[in-house]
Amino acid sequence: MALISFTNKGIYCKQGNFYIDPWKPVDLAVTTHGHADHVKWGNKAYLCHELTKPILEQRLGHDLHIETLPYNKEISINGVKVSLFPAGHVIGSSQIRLEYKGEICVVSGDYKVEYDGISTAFEPVKCHSFVSESTFGLPIYKWKPQQLVFDEIKNWIADNHDKQKTSVLVAYSLGKAQRLIKNLAADHHIYVHNSIANLNERFIQAGVDLPKTIRITPEIKKEELQQGIVIVPPALADGRWIKNLQSAATGVCSGWMQVRASRRWRSADAGFALSDHADWPGLLSAIKATTAEKVYVTHGFVSTFSKYLNEIGIASEEVVTRYGNEEEEEKKELEENTATANGPSPQQDIATTE
Repeated sequence: MALISFTNKGIYCKQGNFYIDPWKPVDLAVTTHGHADHVKWGNKAYLCHELTKPILEQRLGHDLHIETLPYNKEISINGVKVSLFPAGHVIGSSQIRLEYKGEICVVSGDYKVEYDGISTAFEPVKCHSFVSESTFGLPIYKWKPQQLVFDEIKNWIADNHDKQKTSVLVAYSLGKAQRLIKNLAADHHIYVHNSIANLNERFIQAGVDLPKTIRITPEIKKEELQQGIVIVPPALADGRWIKNLQSAATGVCSGWMQVRASRRWRSADAGFALSDHADWPGLLSAIKATTAEKVYVTHGFVSTFSKYLNEIGIASEEVVTRYGNEEEEEKKELEENTATANGPSPQQDIATTE
C-alpha cells in the first residue's frame, strides 16, 4: 500500500493518520516550511522544524499547538517513522521522510540544491517514492551561482547611489529577504518593511545570526532611505509610496526574472534571477540522488517536467495540489492584516504591519 495519497485536503498518510502541508483544516499537519501556500490556520496540531515554529507563530498566531523536531531525529506517529531533512529552501524548511514496514516516501515541499549561506543545505534522502515541486521545471531555468547574482545586485545599487536614486529590492518576506540582508548588510544600512522586520526578530530570538536592519517607520526621511537599501515584499512592489521616494529604482529578485518578459510584466527597473527554488538541473540532480522508483510532480511546470522524467526512465506522475502561489498568498496575508494598505501618506504605506 502506498504511504501517501493526494486528497481534497492535502497529502495524506493513512497509516499515520496525518497530512503534510494540508490546505484544509485537519487534526495533525506535518509542515514542510512557513510559506503561506504550504501552511494554513485552523489545524488542531502542527509538527515542524524548530526554526519553522516562530514563523507559524508570527503568521498564524500564538494560540497554536505546535510540536517541533530538529533535523535527522526520528519519531513514530501511529507506527509511521517520521523525520525531517533539510530542504535548503528557506530557514527551517524540511523534507518529510516517512517510513512504514520498509517502505520509504519523502515529501520535499519546496527546495533548492545550492547552499545559500543561511538556510541549512539541502540533503538528498534515499527513498522509494519522492514528491517533487516543479516551479522552475523547464530547461530555460538555469541559475547563475549565487555570488554572481549578488555581484550584479551590488553593482546596480552602486550605480543607483551614483545617480542619487533609492535602491528598492522586492523580495519575499520569508527567505529571499533574509538572503539579501545577509549578503548586502556589510555595505549599506538596510531598511525593511514590517513583515520582514517581524520575521527577522523571530529568527534572531531563535538563535539565527542575521545582520541588523532598520524597520521602516513614518519618522524615517526619504533622504535617509536613499543612502541605504530598501527591501519590501512583492505585495507592495507597485505601491504609490515607491513613486514618492527619492527617484526610486526597483529591482525584483525572483527566478522569474530569468525571462526578460517577466521584467516588463513587473514594470521593474531591474530584475535579478535569485530564487529559493531549484532550477532545471537542480531538480534533476535532486531527484536522481534519491534513487526513487516513483516521482510525484506537483506545482509548477508539472506536465513538461513529469513527461521528461518518464522519457529518461524515471517513473513519474502528475499531481494536482494547491501549492505554488507564494506571492498571491503573501499578498492576501498582507491585505488581511493591514489596516491602511492605501493610507493617506507614502510612509504609512511603507509601515503597514503584517
